[in-house]
Amino acid sequence: MIKRLPLFFLCALAIFSSKLNAQDPVFSQFYAAPLHINPAFAGVTEAPRFTFNYRNQWSAWPNAYSTYAAAYEQTIESLNSGFGFIVMADNAGDGIYKTNRFSAVYGYRLQASDNLFFKFGAEAGLIQTSINWDKLVFGDQLDPINGPTDPTNEDRPESLSRTAVDISAGLLVYAKNIYGGVSLKHLNSPNENFLQLNENLNAGAPMRLTIHAGMEFALGKRNNRNDAAFISPNVMFIKQGPFGQFNVGSYAGFGKFYGGLWYRHTLSNADAAIMMLGFRHGILRMGYSYDITLSELASAPGGTGGTHEIALTINLDDSRAFQQKKRAARYSNCFKMFN
Repeated sequence: MIKRLPLFFLCALAIFSSKLNAQDPVFSQFYAAPLHINPAFAGVTEAPRFTFNYRNQWSAWPNAYSTYAAAYEQTIESLNSGFGFIVMADNAGDGIYKTNRFSAVYGYRLQASDNLFFKFGAEAGLIQTSINWDKLVFGDQLDPINGPTDPTNEDRPESLSRTAVDISAGLLVYAKNIYGGVSLKHLNSPNENFLQLNENLNAGAPMRLTIHAGMEFALGKRNNRNDAAFISPNVMFIKQGPFGQFNVGSYAGFGKFYGGLWYRHTLSNADAAIMMLGFRHGILRMGYSYDITLSELASAPGGTGGTHEIALTINLDDSRAFQQKKRAARYSNCFKMFN
């Protein structure tokens, strides 16, 4: 139990301290969860697409941080639009702090020239947060030898869950082999706090800024059996409250196999090296990634372990029925790494 106390304290501080703000979970395989990065990605494929994501962060701490997500999207070509739905569940501190999100996403495509496109995205939904008060450990409960023993004198909140409206927006600009985008999450700063002790705690969730860009280089021509090999270097910067991260790396595909390497840096220190391998067959794509912790947390007592992530995509764009339509498409689509 003593070894797990730092995790409990971390969760308690994140919930109740007026100097800390919560940070959204971000998937290392962000290209396999595009709607979580930018709502403007809604409908970048011509056929319906389903994505499923699972993240187990810091695996040496049992049930420290786990995130589950699912999304659906499709294009309405006659309206130059795409729409989708997102469901996500985040579990922090072995069930101490839980977050559930459900939102609808809409994207509109505007063609500026033969080879230049803009996509505008909007997202609206509900965010529900809850805490398990009985799992929290406070300072007045600690015994220096036996650990948590006595009941706490902290006042229990009247409500242990909150639900709020959450609104986001995004923009994509892309041509044949290059894209860039920006998104703003939590535009209305939804209130996720349980204790209204001061003005800082009433501020709500901090807005999340994401800036991302990438290019694609073909390494050969497509044949009747396999997709052309390609490599796609990309960068992503995320800033939310006092937290921030910068991802840089490259994604590559070779027939039925694909993989990638990335480096993640926070605003103050090296964070992780990310390795990913995957396999695709027909409409199915599955990828596994592992984050190697590079920060001081790697040498903390007991260590944090790495982060495991699994992504599953069912993209009907890759079905035989849509292959001919894709080859005859009227506009360029550079989002191979997101497809």
